[in-house]
Amino acid sequence: MITKSLRWWTFLALVLSFSLAQQGRFQGVSINVLTFTGPQIAEPLRRHAAAFERATGARVNVTVVPFSDLYQQILTDATTGTNSYDAWIFAPQWMADFAPAGIMEDLTARVRADTAIQWNDIAPFFREFSAMYGGKILTIPLDGDFQVVYYRTDVLRQLGLQPPRTWDEYLNIAQRAHGRDMNGDGRPDFGSCIAKKRNAQSYWMFMSILGGYVQSQGTRQGAFFDTRNMQPLVKNQAFAEALRVYRETTRFGPPDELNLDVGDTRGLFTSGRCALSIDWGDIGPLSIDPQTSKVKDLVGAVILPGSRRVLDRNTGNLVSCTPQLCPHAINGVNHAPYAAFGGWSGGINAKASAPKKDAAYALFSYMSQPAQANKDVTIGITGFNPYRISQFRDIQNWVAAGFSEAGARNYLGAIQQSLNSPNMVLDLRIPKAQQYQQVVLDRVLSEYLAGQLTIAQAQEQIHNGWEEITNAEGRQKQLQAYLASLGIGAR
Repeated sequence: MITKSLRWWTFLALVLSFSLAQQGRFQGVSINVLTFTGPQIAEPLRRHAAAFERATGARVNVTVVPFSDLYQQILTDATTGTNSYDAWIFAPQWMADFAPAGIMEDLTARVRADTAIQWNDIAPFFREFSAMYGGKILTIPLDGDFQVVYYRTDVLRQLGLQPPRTWDEYLNIAQRAHGRDMNGDGRPDFGSCIAKKRNAQSYWMFMSILGGYVQSQGTRQGAFFDTRNMQPLVKNQAFAEALRVYRETTRFGPPDELNLDVGDTRGLFTSGRCALSIDWGDIGPLSIDPQTSKVKDLVGAVILPGSRRVLDRNTGNLVSCTPQLCPHAINGVNHAPYAAFGGWSGGINAKASAPKKDAAYALFSYMSQPAQANKDVTIGITGFNPYRISQFRDIQNWVAAGFSEAGARNYLGAIQQSLNSPNMVLDLRIPKAQQYQQVVLDRVLSEYLAGQLTIAQAQEQIHNGWEEITNAEGRQKQLQAYLASLGIGAR
């Protein structure tokens, strides 16, 4: 009780000190902030905006649009001179289009002068990959995103199975668990629940399956294109196998899985209806919510499964792992954890007025500061996942939120193992990344899952669609951008 009391008073003191320091600072300043519909991300933005308004006198107007519209809404509004929005919370991979367009404010000087944000407490990956582009700090990280596999500890124990190390083991668990009543409501439940809705965020789940088959030599090898010539890593046996596994999971999922977004699958998992799921960090905190969860203390998390066979890039074939081919393998399994999305981040419109830029920066700094952020990441509805070093070190913060200590260590451990992996797959951050993934890949995957395309036809369409974008943008330009995004050459 003493520890919790001290923790509360420390938190209150930080909030009060912020309020006193900012009192009336932005009186009369109104800022418009755009993000996606949510409730994830929009919920903490609105909640913190209200507190920020009370402390500073600013007015924060929050606008939300569907995720499928967010990229284009930001780009069109800012590049046409409309400038309806002063700031955005968005996917940092889009900086590859936004920064060259001249719409993003350089935040480097502000961050360097801001002690309250505790910049060095943000994990280096998010501080560098998610926040920086072209050597400048362009966003404020508010979230950390890695995909992991969640599993029901009680169900696997009953089946006498271990958490999946490979995608074949994932399918085996899903098949064995499918049709069991896992929440005691008298209805058969599902072996696997994966969001597969089109025009949403589903294509990241496919990439989480693909990574372990195509990238085995470390992060700089890349998982999307051949670093020698920018040819898509699509028309090969590894991509075909990932497509097969992806469709196979549907056999053990809800009957309407092709229409489910991540909010839907999270609800199914926390209501006890799924044995397995692929997701970002959200299921961990959602699983301890006393109002909605039926699986408290029954959820485990593990680094994304991998494969004992990986792509030979010279032949296009799947071949068995060797120490030379898979130097980072664990017990013969090549894992390639996926830094999907990169974590929601706040950016500021370079065309906004100086008072609006100052107010927008102060809002994002306030949201990212440990007093707010370290609480937000423990609340499932926020959509914010761990990204600060202190969030991984302070187990008691998670215990106070409702995790058991063992549960907190397991959850954070899966994310940390992913974050620390030398074979981490970086999300695509090059010009037109949104078109490569959200337009071409998403459309083809949807048609493939619906049975409209064979594996070979899906590979052909993705390959051709990606080649069309690359050729239109300029192959050498795209290759240099891709190499830079992998940390090869100037960034």
